[in-house]
This record gives sequence, C-alpha cells and structure tokens, in this order.
Amino acid sequence: MEYSGDEFDAIVIGGGTMGSATAYELAKRGQKTLVLEQYDFLHHRGSSHGESRTIRATYPEDYYCAMAIESYKLWEEAESEMGFKVYYKARQFDMGPSDDKTLLSIISSCNKNSVSCQILDSQQVAEKFSGRINIPENWIGVSTEFGGIIKPTKAVAMFQSLAIRNGAVLRDNMEVISLVRDEAKGGLRLLTANGEKFWGKKCIITAGAWAKKLVKTVSGIELPIQPLETAVCYWRIKEGHEAEFSISGEFPTFSSYGQPCVYGTPSLEFPGLIKIAVHDGRECDPDKRVWGAVSSLDSLKKWIQETFSGLVDNSEPVATQLCMYSMTPDEDYVIDFLNGEFEKDVVIGGGFSGHGFKMTPIVGRILADLALHGETKAVDVKHFSIQRFKDNPRGNLENHEVGSSSNHK
Repeated sequence: MEYSGDEFDAIVIGGGTMGSATAYELAKRGQKTLVLEQYDFLHHRGSSHGESRTIRATYPEDYYCAMAIESYKLWEEAESEMGFKVYYKARQFDMGPSDDKTLLSIISSCNKNSVSCQILDSQQVAEKFSGRINIPENWIGVSTEFGGIIKPTKAVAMFQSLAIRNGAVLRDNMEVISLVRDEAKGGLRLLTANGEKFWGKKCIITAGAWAKKLVKTVSGIELPIQPLETAVCYWRIKEGHEAEFSISGEFPTFSSYGQPCVYGTPSLEFPGLIKIAVHDGRECDPDKRVWGAVSSLDSLKKWIQETFSGLVDNSEPVATQLCMYSMTPDEDYVIDFLNGEFEKDVVIGGGFSGHGFKMTPIVGRILADLALHGETKAVDVKHFSIQRFKDNPRGNLENHEVGSSSNHK
C-alpha cells in the first residue's frame, strides 16, 4: 500500500512504558507504526515515570514467574541494542508469616520454574544480612537471585529511541477522542482533540490510568480498572550505614507480606536514601487528582523501625513521589481484543495493577503479536482476558492461593 503521512500499519494509543515497548516491537518487525501520547512524552502524570521499579520473579502465580524470567533476558537485549543500562541487578528478598499463603505459593512457584530460593528462619535472616534485616520469630524469609531495579523514565526513553531508530513515528500532546471502524476501506480511523486524523490497520490501547475512560468512550465497554494514586517514599539511612543499604553493598530489593504490605529497593538513585513504600493507594479520577498525601504512614514507620534495626530514620520520609496504579479486582492484567465491532483490530493492554513495569518488554511483544497475528505464543493470555470479568466480577480472585496480604507488588 502507498502510504500518506497519516496512514499506518499500527497505531499505539499511549506513550508510556507499555506503548513505547509495543511500538518498538512493531517497528522492528517492519510495521509502519505511530504512537499517540495525550501529554508530553516522559510526563509524570501516569505510571511510567520516576527513579526506580523493582524487578523480581517471586510471584505466587506460575505464569508471572515465567514472564518475569523472560523479561530479564529481553531487558538485557534492549539495553545491548541501545547502548546504555536501565536494569541493575540485585537479589530479591521476600518475608512474611510462615503460614502466609502468598509466600508459600511463591516458594512453590519458584520450585516449579526452577528458580533457586533459600528459605530462612528469623535467626538465619539476621545472620545473612548482618542485622540489617530482622523479622519476627514466626516469619520466614525467601532469598532469590532474580531481583533488581529498573530505571523507569530512562527505560521508557530507551524504548522510544529504539522505536524511532526502527522507523516509528512518535507524536505527543495528541489526545485521541474518537476511534471508529472505517467502513469504506477497512481498518480504523482515529481523531485527536486538536483535529488531526489518522488511519491504521490495527490499534493497540496502552493508556494506563486512562484506559478505562478511553475504552468506554470508543467501545462502550466498562473495564473494571480502577486508577489509584499511590506514594513512593524515600527514607534517610542513618549516618555511617549508607553503604550497608546500597545496591553496591548487596542489599536486596524486598517485599514484606505482613501488614502493612511493604516493598522497596536498595539505595541507588539518591545517595543515603532508601525507597520503602506501602502497596496501596487512594481511588481517584486520573484527570482530577488530589496530588497530596495518600494515607497515614504510622504502620510503615513502625515496620521500618522493627525491620531495619533502627538503622533507617523512620521519623518522616525525606522525599515522596506520587504515581498511579491501574487496579483490576484480581490484580491481574488486561491483555485482550476489544472485539465487538472492532473484532480483533483493537488490542488493549492495561490494568497492570502496580506490578507491570518489570514485564514491559514481554508485554510489548505480546501486544505486538496479538495485533499482527491475532494470537501470541509468548505466554498463555487466558488469565488476562476481559471475559473473566463477565463470568465473575472478581475475575481470577478465586484462583489465587493468597492470604490476607496482596499477591502482587
């Protein structure tokens, strides 16, 4: 086909991490690809910005563990092609009550996926980390080699640069307000708020916290994706102990499956500071955010004091960054076709529920597969179907062997 400037093989709506990785996958496969982002590229209003994200393979569900292991390889391949690093290796340490179903399922999943894990009691944890980490006597710790930190803003820039290198066209400040089937020539017609029009054979929606609104507007489908505003907190390591909690000092990325449900990273992006946050958030409209404190930090402060032996100042965080979650009821992704009038010409990738960034390269590959071939061999996507919510508003919740703590971070 002879293309004019506004006709494409594939149009990606949303230029965050998933959209940028999908565009890279499409472009390197020879597809004429367009990315439309409603705000500036690398903006801070959504879920793809900031200084760090954890990457780990410790999931209670086998399919996430396998996806994470493949993602490690794909991150390194993209880094090699780009020529700079976005992934920094560390071990992963999970901790929680010895009878916690999530933690026990994580151990089982590691065994099934041949991920070597070391199970430690409270005394062994204290010994392993030289007193830097302490857990209650009735808790256990699980240490694995598959941990690490991803630099998110840098990673999005990497995928955008790679997409452009492979011929993709990226346009920001382009809010899509209409997506309809082109009855005359087939394919899809898109209209932006500033009046520009585009045509594409296929469309992939990766609009993050705005996915629910956009999908409802263009298809009438009500996806159960709830945007949450969440806060990432940085705490000061007490003087003289900074190196002990740094990534160069072999401190791990970590998750705690007690109450509160805590996650964090070793000191890397800000010298002398360690990221420790609670896996929760406040429901919000992404266009009408409060941009303020999310919740009380009392339980987190207590956790920091008890877990890190008083070596981290738990009085107040010295820096806080706000971010967005896109939560589904079961905290599983939504990766599917919109179907209906669009049949398989429109693919949705959303609802990444605060645990998607690590999977960026494999999700990009899956979404490109679905758009181009109508199927993917990369992973079984039945867990991520829209249909699961039509059958049961709770989605996959009944299939998750989890306890009171959240199953994802």
